[in-house]
Amino acid sequence: MIRPLIDPFYANSDSGPPLVAGSSRQDGVLDMTGHRHARGQLLGAWSGLLTIGTEAGHWVVPSVHAVWVPPHEHHCGRSHGPFDGWSVYVAPSLCGSLPAQPKVISVSGLLREAVARAVAWPPGEFDDRRRHLAHVILDEIANLPAAGLNLPMPRDGRLARIARALIEEPADDRGLDAWAAWAGVSERTASRRFAAETGFTFMAWRQRARIARALEMLADGSAVTTVALDLGYESISAFIALFRRIVGATPGEYARSARTGEGAPQGRD
Repeated sequence: MIRPLIDPFYANSDSGPPLVAGSSRQDGVLDMTGHRHARGQLLGAWSGLLTIGTEAGHWVVPSVHAVWVPPHEHHCGRSHGPFDGWSVYVAPSLCGSLPAQPKVISVSGLLREAVARAVAWPPGEFDDRRRHLAHVILDEIANLPAAGLNLPMPRDGRLARIARALIEEPADDRGLDAWAAWAGVSERTASRRFAAETGFTFMAWRQRARIARALEMLADGSAVTTVALDLGYESISAFIALFRRIVGATPGEYARSARTGEGAPQGRD
């Protein structure tokens, strides 16, 4: 049975262990209302997609990525489907060398294994063995590169509704005119605000949403052909070309790196 996240006391205190990790699984959607706490937090998922929001922006985060939230940063979150995720909370006194702004990072095999071990720690003294593993996690947070696949969420509630629907059903190929009518906004306004709030056109954003889902599917062992067809691509070669342009590697290369735990190739913005 997976342990719940952590005692709220530790999230809001510099006392206690310097690093506390926990995980949580639930059958329904995770919906975290806006909050802040004294400790810095690295938040990720064993599987599935998350949307994490801070004052700096909103991001869609596949299981191969994680979000670093500095101490006292206001943030919220929502899973797309059932939630199976983890968090690492870092004491404020140890956050000086960590990023001062929210950051989406690519999760290395080393970080994932270290977090899995920290989550399994029973209550007890923070001995030298735990202290060493904590330093490994902190080094990974400090030094892992920013995730190449940047997928910011629009802030406008109508556009966010469209974005969430596309994340949940990435193969849906309706055009912006149909989506705008569905969300109760004009096509012109939707087009203009999508670009202004995310930095991408609607079509480009949808492509990246599909690639975000592809990252997760490939990491879970799905075949390239299966991923392409499930995401609505009629041409496998078109999917491979788009994937390579955005991620910087072919789907096969990415899948191999995910399986070996060597860290995925970095994307291109």
